[in-house]
Amino acid sequence: MDPVKFYLVTDTHYFKNSLGAYGKEYEEFMDSEQKCFAETQAINEAVFDWLTAADEADTILIAGDLSFCGEKESHQAFTKLLHDCKEKSGKRIFVVTAGHDFNDEPFCFNENGRGTVEGTKFTELYDYYKDFGYDDAIAFNREHLSYVAALSDDVRLLVICNDIDGQKHITYDDAFLGWIEAQAKQAQADGKMMIAMEHYPVLAGQPVLSVVPDARQAEAQKLIDTLADNGVHLIFTGHMHNQSVNVVETAKGNKFYDVCTGSAIGCPAFLRHVTITDADTVEIKSIPIPEFDWDKKGQTGEEYLKAQFDRLLRTVIDGMANNPDVFFRKTHVKRTPATLKIIPAVGKRLAKLTLGGVGRLLMIKVDPSIKKELFADFAVDLVRVVFEGNQPYVEGTPRGDFLLRAFRRVRPFVKTIKGSQGETLDFYETMKHTVGNYGIDDYNAVLKLS
Repeated sequence: MDPVKFYLVTDTHYFKNSLGAYGKEYEEFMDSEQKCFAETQAINEAVFDWLTAADEADTILIAGDLSFCGEKESHQAFTKLLHDCKEKSGKRIFVVTAGHDFNDEPFCFNENGRGTVEGTKFTELYDYYKDFGYDDAIAFNREHLSYVAALSDDVRLLVICNDIDGQKHITYDDAFLGWIEAQAKQAQADGKMMIAMEHYPVLAGQPVLSVVPDARQAEAQKLIDTLADNGVHLIFTGHMHNQSVNVVETAKGNKFYDVCTGSAIGCPAFLRHVTITDADTVEIKSIPIPEFDWDKKGQTGEEYLKAQFDRLLRTVIDGMANNPDVFFRKTHVKRTPATLKIIPAVGKRLAKLTLGGVGRLLMIKVDPSIKKELFADFAVDLVRVVFEGNQPYVEGTPRGDFLLRAFRRVRPFVKTIKGSQGETLDFYETMKHTVGNYGIDDYNAVLKLS
């Protein structure tokens, strides 16, 4: 087979800026938001200008959450961007929609505070995106806006959506799993390689995300078995705005890879360039999103998006000490008379606590090079790198050894934790592989599918 190449971008969250993204309430909203909002039009314009000019592939995949929150005018503007890219470059574009793409009352912000704009129904998405996969499909499932497309004479793309009219992030029923299995078997019968794309991750991007219900496809193992045991060994996903590459084996011994890519409009912001060399070899490369036209206060685009990510974390940490309402709202910790007393006290203590202080509390050794580092600063960096991927806190580094000692100290009290889909996870191993990457490079890797 000839090599097949494509670009992949996800979680574009396009918002037409003229709808309104400014004012006091907007700034308060952005204190607790990981991704950009007002800037998304400018970011997407830069991304698709770059993709239009890029000459290393003639195909673009977009893995869901195309609009910020289902604004009708955002879809109209975004599809114009896609049509312009397609017409100027000749590239083919394949999309999957997701939960942010349909909403009865999307919101905006202006001088009067928070308002609403005209939304989009799930049933209207077909008309917006029919030119980007649906109408040229080999097979099309209208209920799920899912389809099969030919990437080349030898490779097919299975695009699956876990929304239907009126419901988001659904569990796939036997009928839809049967449809997926039929497409995979048809590809095998026709002698074609098949890869997949879905918005929701099928494997948790990092081990600790296994405890978060919204972090992956519901009843993921059923989908993994249906795909991998029928010849589909690779899926491209988004949703969690994290950069990761993970692999598992089914009970039948078949490999399954999930390549999750960071959002275009929030840290970590990357595109993927993918080359399918042959039926067993796929090369993944990561490309930072291009610089975009916005007042970034002298920062690069990467620094600007990183600052917004950190702003969210700082708001939560500072809220513990100074504004518990913000903390409760963002973390979903239950507000009770007891937590109203405990959280501010803990927050004030954390504001002054160093890693050396944590070491004394837990009676663990802390490398002198990091003893004076504030725990709050370290916590912000730690959460961000979990989403950025290639987590650096591995055994043999000062911060990695500090964390592993802390996890070992806690392990007698928390031996296991429960995953959101019923699995039992070893606490220590889960945390070790969350803060440090001991596996596949999350940015650039060559995947062997069998």
